[in-house]
Amino acid sequence: MNVELEAMALEMPEVDGHPNRLPFEGVLTLVAIPSRRSPGGAKGHRVMLTRRATEAALPSLLGMAVDYAPALNAHDQQRKVGVITEAEVVPLKPGSADPAAQVTVGGFLYEHDFPEVVEKLRAGQGTLGMSYEIAAREIVSTQSPIWVVTEFAFTGAAVLRRENAAYPETRFGVGQVVTGN
Repeated sequence: MNVELEAMALEMPEVDGHPNRLPFEGVLTLVAIPSRRSPGGAKGHRVMLTRRATEAALPSLLGMAVDYAPALNAHDQQRKVGVITEAEVVPLKPGSADPAAQVTVGGFLYEHDFPEVVEKLRAGQGTLGMSYEIAAREIVSTQSPIWVVTEFAFTGAAVLRRENAAYPETRFGVGQVVTGN
C-alpha cells in the first residue's frame, strides 16, 4: 500500500458544551527512531516503526480507542476511555530528507462517563505520555535486538506515565497542545 499522506482526521460536528467530549492531544510515538525500551508484545526487543509503514497505517488509527491502566504504568484494552479522531505524521526536521518524525494525535475523552479517570489524567499533566497498540505487523528480523516494523495496523493507544512508555518523549494533555518534544 503506497499512501502519501501525513495528516488525517474524522470530521466531528461541533457540539458546544458536550458533556462527554473532553479534547485531548498527544504525541503517540516517534517514527524511524528505535524505542528506548521494549514495548509490550515485543518480547524484550526494542522497536522501530518505519516512516513508510507509519504513513500507510495512519488511516487505521482514526476511530481507535484510548485506554489506560489505573496505575498509569501499562496498557489495559478493557479500559477504553476515549477515541482518536485525528492523527498526523510530523517530521522532526522539516524540509530534511531525514525520515524521523512523530505521530501526533487528538480526540476526545469520555468525561461524563469516566470523571475519576479524567481527573487523574488532568492531575498527571506534564508527566503523561502515550503508547501505541498495533497488529498485523511485519518485522524485518525477529532475531534482531531492534525490531524494524515494515507493515502494521494501529489498534489503539494507551495513556501512561512517560517513564513507562517505550518512547518517553511522548506526551499527553487534556485540552491543550502538547505536540512538542
